[in-house]
Amino acid sequence: MSGFVIAIDGPAASGKGAIAHALAESYGLPVLDTGLLYRAVGLSVTRAGEDPDDAAIAVSHARALDLGRLADPALRSLEAGDAASRVAVHPAVREVLRAAQRAFAARPGGAIVDGRDIGTVIVPDAPAKLFITATLEARAERRWLQLKATDRAATRDAVVADIVRRDAVDSGRADSPMRPAADAVLLDTTEMTIEAAADAARRIVEAARARWDASRTG
Repeated sequence: MSGFVIAIDGPAASGKGAIAHALAESYGLPVLDTGLLYRAVGLSVTRAGEDPDDAAIAVSHARALDLGRLADPALRSLEAGDAASRVAVHPAVREVLRAAQRAFAARPGGAIVDGRDIGTVIVPDAPAKLFITATLEARAERRWLQLKATDRAATRDAVVADIVRRDAVDSGRADSPMRPAADAVLLDTTEMTIEAAADAARRIVEAARARWDASRTG
């Protein structure tokens, strides 16, 4: 790892994506939302009328993934979130997508990578690791407000149920379960505005960067 890498993990709607983009602006680093990779694969499978629970089918779509599709607004839908959780349980799918994630993180100038297993599996030697969390109620409210503009069929109850289900799947899968890395700094954003959360994250990153700089010159 030649550049300064910031690994950000946490459950759905915890604020990690917004924090990642705020840090990207502060440090001039590229950012990858790895959850969109799984959403893109899952949505590709369902749009083809195929079964996301079929590992072989999911792997074929992962291998054919076009990273240019990550800007598709449909990837933010409940349908895409459900499909993502279903393809993400397949170890072979995760193995295919790990290569793309690690290549992104290995950019010479550094990078910011956010997801569920970044600090534990993708870049366990990242100099800065954050685990972003918030209460279920806060996360459901955020996701509901986010979805209202793009998915009129979504209901608040459906959003809560989706987050509960995804938390269980992400934390309970055998391969790369969601959990904080032993050396990650936990940041609870429940009572924070995005500005306050971003400021807190920057302080964490600054401390990590100081340690990283010292280790390289010491």
